Amino acid sequence: MSYTVTIEQALAELPRFDAIVDVRTPAEFDEDHMPGAINWPVLSNEERATVGTLYAESPFEARKLGAALVARNIARHLDESTQDLEKGWRPLVYCWRGGQRSGAMNWFLGQIGFRSRQLVGGYKAYRAQVRADLTELPGRFNYQVLCGRTGSGKTRLLQALQAEGAQTLDLEGLARHRGSVLGGLPGDAQPSQKRFDSLLWEQLRSLDADRPLWVESESRKIGRIALPEQLLNALRDRGECLWIALPDQERVQLLLEDYAHFAAEPEGFCALLEGLIELRGKETVHRWQAQARAGNWAEVFGELMRLHYDPGYERSLRNHYPQLDQAREAALDNAQPESLGAMARSLIAGLH
Repeated sequence: MSYTVTIEQALAELPRFDAIVDVRTPAEFDEDHMPGAINWPVLSNEERATVGTLYAESPFEARKLGAALVARNIARHLDESTQDLEKGWRPLVYCWRGGQRSGAMNWFLGQIGFRSRQLVGGYKAYRAQVRADLTELPGRFNYQVLCGRTGSGKTRLLQALQAEGAQTLDLEGLARHRGSVLGGLPGDAQPSQKRFDSLLWEQLRSLDADRPLWVESESRKIGRIALPEQLLNALRDRGECLWIALPDQERVQLLLEDYAHFAAEPEGFCALLEGLIELRGKETVHRWQAQARAGNWAEVFGELMRLHYDPGYERSLRNHYPQLDQAREAALDNAQPESLGAMARSLIAGLH
């Protein structure tokens, strides 16, 4: 026998489900899905488009075609994925709105004897819960906000803090972006906004509100990902700033390491710099492009740091964090693992 559950019931019982089965198309699944979900699409991307086009002409014919396609795809999933499952298997099944697609899969699983549950409202209900929770969850935490100029080692220090047992939130890691015009990760596309929201929601739900939460200072957007307004407000209102200082020559060295991939594709680097012409002028940007094409990476990163990143970052930072003037300073000699580990241990000890 199969039953339905609300999103509130599903989240309360989430650890008890043996699997979360998303029956939407692969494209819908790739855009976002519930944490830990597996994709058993009952319609492919192409099949869903075909049924949708037919529906505009004849809902009846579209339903006939859709039913046949769904039945065949469900049969394939049952053949390929359920043969080794025991009768007590308990999946949570959902589609876009908890309608026909998940209803069909849930019915078949229930008829077999599995303890299947269908999510009422489907992904749409889950997404509404994520959005609602992201207005409340950020206000639970007391933040230790790592501030500092570009190349000062904030991300590396955050990773060192995590390695030493501190509770951290890596927003750039979730967004798959370093947060600047050059910050895209090679060969690694950013998630959709919805996917980022889900990843952030999942992590915030797992954290302990009674422990300090270490996070980097961020602007409103990381690449094309927008941070929730409530998180930005919480960082500003509940955050204690810590200024990370690193000598300029060490900052250049760190940038050379983090952006080493551009050495193999200087034209890609130069194309990204085109976006700075409005701010820095053609002459300056063309000089940076010429330096890159000539392989003078230390020179170009040094100028970018002094003339572009530092002025803009500090202006933005002071707008977002009025408490910056009271920030403690953590001075690093270099951004090597030994120095970062020692600083991380010192910072953690300083909170006890």
